[in-house]
Amino acid sequence: MDIIFHEKQQGSLCAQHCLNALLQGPYFTAVDLATIGHRFDEEERARMAEAGVSSEEYNRFLQEPSSNVDDSGYFSVQVISEALSVWGLELIPYNSSDPRAAVTRQCPINENAFICHYRDHWFSIRKLGRQWFNLNSILSGPELLSDTYLSLFLAQLQTDKYSIFIVVGDLPSCEADKVLSLAPLSPRHFRKAPTKKQEPEEDDEQLKAALAMSWKEMEEGDDQEALNKAILQSLQSSQHGQELPAAIAPEASISTVDEDLKRAISLSLSQDHGETSSSTAEASTSSAISDSVEFIRQRRLLRLGQSATSPNNP
Repeated sequence: MDIIFHEKQQGSLCAQHCLNALLQGPYFTAVDLATIGHRFDEEERARMAEAGVSSEEYNRFLQEPSSNVDDSGYFSVQVISEALSVWGLELIPYNSSDPRAAVTRQCPINENAFICHYRDHWFSIRKLGRQWFNLNSILSGPELLSDTYLSLFLAQLQTDKYSIFIVVGDLPSCEADKVLSLAPLSPRHFRKAPTKKQEPEEDDEQLKAALAMSWKEMEEGDDQEALNKAILQSLQSSQHGQELPAAIAPEASISTVDEDLKRAISLSLSQDHGETSSSTAEASTSSAISDSVEFIRQRRLLRLGQSATSPNNP
């Protein structure tokens, strides 16, 4: 993605990075934006002075810090909007009643760019070619977003209380837009939506080894009954959304779960040796991994709890 212009975060100059990423070039410096900010300050001061320079409101205004620019390099939305107006671009709040915003909310991919803001941090999202990129300066580089993920990403930003602005107008042409129009990036570069499931390929061998070791340690331990109860409750919780009361967890059930876990783990470990068919192995391994990871977690938590309450501990 070297063809895409991307400035990494420096100090609090995220507004500068946001604008330059949006326009795809080093068009603005901190001095340029500070000049705009100070001009807004002077205009506001002049309006306040109309009520009288000796008024309480005017003197209080003079004591307040600028809302447009500060020494750290932060700039207000007014400054950003004014800077974009030089290029004939306009900002429209994503959640506004403007008819154009209503259309955008229905299909965000039809736009060209967005600017996002939260807690003094600005970043832009722009379409280059026919693909979308998150150009946040705190990232190590541009992040490719699929069309589907763009809608999810904007929805998540709204949930996280970000202010989102639609960039309306014709963005200046850039090399990245031309190149990516002819040669889009492969889907393998797409950012994936977050998921709670782990990819088995990433750590399958390590997981199998951990399961084998954990089972051996449990076999040798003297806390088998307590562990079995914890495992049973964990499995029942994952199946029914709540813990199984002790009153309905007979020893026979514990023994059954104990044997089921042994079979599941054994089946998972034996998959590489061809002891099961392909379809059965996939389903069983998935179940074994899910249940056994929870088993290991419960076992370790129980051991930690017993260690903490041991009379031998200080």
